[in-house]
This record gives sequence, C-alpha cells and structure tokens, in this order.
Amino acid sequence: MRMVVVIALPALALLLLAAHFFRAGLLPLSVLSVGLTGLLFVRRPWAATALQAALWLGTLEWLRTAWLIAARRAAQGQPFARMLVILGAVAAVTLLAALVLRHDRARRTSAIAHAELS
Repeated sequence: MRMVVVIALPALALLLLAAHFFRAGLLPLSVLSVGLTGLLFVRRPWAATALQAALWLGTLEWLRTAWLIAARRAAQGQPFARMLVILGAVAAVTLLAALVLRHDRARRTSAIAHAELS
C-alpha cells in the first residue's frame, strides 16, 4: 500500500502540472512533467532528488498561479475564494507528494529507493 502512495501521489501531481502547462501553451514544460513520471521507477538517489525539486517548483507554480488568478478576478470584481481553495488544494497535494518522496521510509521501501546491492 505504501508503494502505491509513494508512486501514485507524485505521478498525480506531475500529471496535473503537465495539464496546467499544456493549457497555458507551454508544451515543453508539459512534456517534461510527463517525462518526469518515468523517474518514479528509477532506483537512484538522484532520481528522487530530481522529483522532489520538480514537485517543490510545482508547488510554487500552483501558488503563483493562484495569486495571479485571484488578483485578476479581484480587480474585475469577480469571486475568487473557491478558485483559491481549489488551487490551494492542488498545491497542497503537490507539496505532500514532494514530502512523501523526502521521507526516509518511503525512500527505503519504494521503487524510488536506492538499491543497496552490496
């Protein structure tokens, strides 16, 4: 069960980022986000570090996007609270995915863990 969470949560977060970038017309970043899901199956420490970095940056991107949309909607006199809750939840899931990869137990028991073959 743990392995499913360790793989599914980061995969979901990366795919949501890919959809976000695709909608914004940033195809290279969209392809990169999808491609990073492949690192979930690489058993090297650098892969986990790269995924963590991508997910931290993804969290910042969601927060930046929420800020920009909220500011634009507020300036137009439109409601923005529901959008902030939704994008805040997506940012929280992305952050949680990064934290799952950081946890030592997850590193030892997941497909992302460094295989210690000595």
